[in-house]
Amino acid sequence: MEKLRLGLIVNPIAGMGGRVALKGTDGVVEEAIRRGARPIAQNLARLFLHELSHYEESKRIEFITGPGPLGENVLKDFSFPFEVIRHRGIDYHEIFGVRIPDTSSKDTKRLAQEMAGKVDLLVFAGGDGTARDIFGAVGMKVPILGVPTGVKMFSGVFASSPEDAARLVVEFLRGNAELVERDVMDLDEEAFRQDKVKPRHYGKILTLYAELLLQGAKEPSKTDEAEDVEAIIDALAEELEDGIYFLGAGSTLKRLKDKLGINGTLLGVDVVEIKDGKAMLLVKDATEKDLLRFIDRNPKIVVTVIGGLNFLFGRGNQQFSADVLRYVPKENIIVVATPSKVKDGFIRVYTGDREVDGKLRGYIRIRVGPWRERMVKVI
Repeated sequence: MEKLRLGLIVNPIAGMGGRVALKGTDGVVEEAIRRGARPIAQNLARLFLHELSHYEESKRIEFITGPGPLGENVLKDFSFPFEVIRHRGIDYHEIFGVRIPDTSSKDTKRLAQEMAGKVDLLVFAGGDGTARDIFGAVGMKVPILGVPTGVKMFSGVFASSPEDAARLVVEFLRGNAELVERDVMDLDEEAFRQDKVKPRHYGKILTLYAELLLQGAKEPSKTDEAEDVEAIIDALAEELEDGIYFLGAGSTLKRLKDKLGINGTLLGVDVVEIKDGKAMLLVKDATEKDLLRFIDRNPKIVVTVIGGLNFLFGRGNQQFSADVLRYVPKENIIVVATPSKVKDGFIRVYTGDREVDGKLRGYIRIRVGPWRERMVKVI
């Protein structure tokens, strides 16, 4: 192809609820800001464009985007040619001193509909809610690709990172990426905040695929592995020494919390102290700031792998931010997972900080049985 016309839609509030333990941002922007959250989506979209600009193939790309915070603002920082669909004026309002654009899912849907017949690929920066909105607007009319900026991102249309999204576009230009059908999924965020998992499958949509650049879709835990999980947790609970622990999210870790006798969360991070063999819950559903309060006490992190997505850090547990992980030695990270969750032979991390991600990459020990460990590559 001579020219590649890319649509770019940025959801400017996506991902704000992650580090502050809100599990999402839909309907809780004010609370997220009150807890200290700041917009991140436009900066992650800039990472995508920055990586893309390094390739010779990027000279063949032209963009169509939305006004202001919906895409125009980030494209202004680069030399890509672009056209703006000015479907309406965008106003701003302040929440606790933070300037937030007056945008909504209606803007995403409207822009997607207008781009559908004009672009070869529609790239969006957002999470599962944004993917769902675009799917509802365009269906199978145009392939889409997600730059991950949300909290959960369980749909199969997201690149593994903003940089990998750029590499996927380049591979598409080179003829090395294929079009595949992937699932669009989302969770009920209000139920999610109440430790209830209510996933919904919205349908399939076209996206780009090249090996290792596109993440999978969330897979449910296998019911026939329940006894294996129980055995792993029983053994681990007996082995935990006195100290501070950050216990991650998910049903596997909830079993550990129950085993320790604490009322921990299913979908959040809890701070626990074990003293004289007894566990005490210090902070339930901790935020990034809560974790940083204990960072000088040599904490250990206990986490699992998200099935299907293959992520250890970077999906659904953004409380484990780069600022937190920077101060936790790799040997202080305890990973538990059933063999099916590491069947691909690799797991992923993405904190947005190259130094921290580099520290975590290589191989990590994963507890896959009561007395069995496996070395798995972190990419």
